[in-house]
Amino acid sequence: MAEGCMMALRYGMVFFNLLFWLGGCGILGVGVWLSVTQGNFATLSSSLPSLSAANLLIAVGTIIMVIGCLGCVGAVKESRPLLLTFFILLLLIFFLEILSIMLFFIYQDEIDHYAQRDLKKGLQLFGTEGNVGLTNAWMIVQTDFRCCGVTNHTDWFEVYNASRVPDSCCLEYSDNCGLDNPGTWWTAPCYERVKDWLNENLAALWIFALCTALTQILGLVFSMTMFCQAVKVETFYA
Repeated sequence: MAEGCMMALRYGMVFFNLLFWLGGCGILGVGVWLSVTQGNFATLSSSLPSLSAANLLIAVGTIIMVIGCLGCVGAVKESRPLLLTFFILLLLIFFLEILSIMLFFIYQDEIDHYAQRDLKKGLQLFGTEGNVGLTNAWMIVQTDFRCCGVTNHTDWFEVYNASRVPDSCCLEYSDNCGLDNPGTWWTAPCYERVKDWLNENLAALWIFALCTALTQILGLVFSMTMFCQAVKVETFYA
């Protein structure tokens, strides 16, 4: 009976962690692809230039692959150290995610203030040498969200030291259209537009978060159950 339970747990752990590992491979692949194909999705932050979508995906994909590999090998070999390591790492990530969400809601106003200030500093790097990714990112955001600047289109006046905006702020794009009068520009703030978009898709974000949490909880249950069964079996045959 014990051997049958261990067999079922082993197959369940292997299948679960194989999916986990494949998911990590996919995320890592997308991150590498974004990194190689240019910085269209680079960070808008001036203080955290490495915090780009590509780098985040590479980091997350690598972590998932390592954890999935630990769980898979631990399940196949019924290795208590590997199973325990898998459990501890997954539990640590789970608690860090919960802590991050709590801190976000507690310090939301402070985060908003800091983010807006940091984004405005990033505007100064727009169009400068070595900041192609940031430049492209601002062009994409302003074009897709039909907005201009962080809190107002006048944010760009400080960048250019003149009453002009990037061409991506124009209602109808054309070369040097940012030199025309304000009536031809988007005037909505990009920060608020992005926040509104996130609020509109809040249900999808919560569903994704719950699915992620459920997957992690299943991994924790599988690994700890298998670890305990391995201890019992070893004690029984000792």
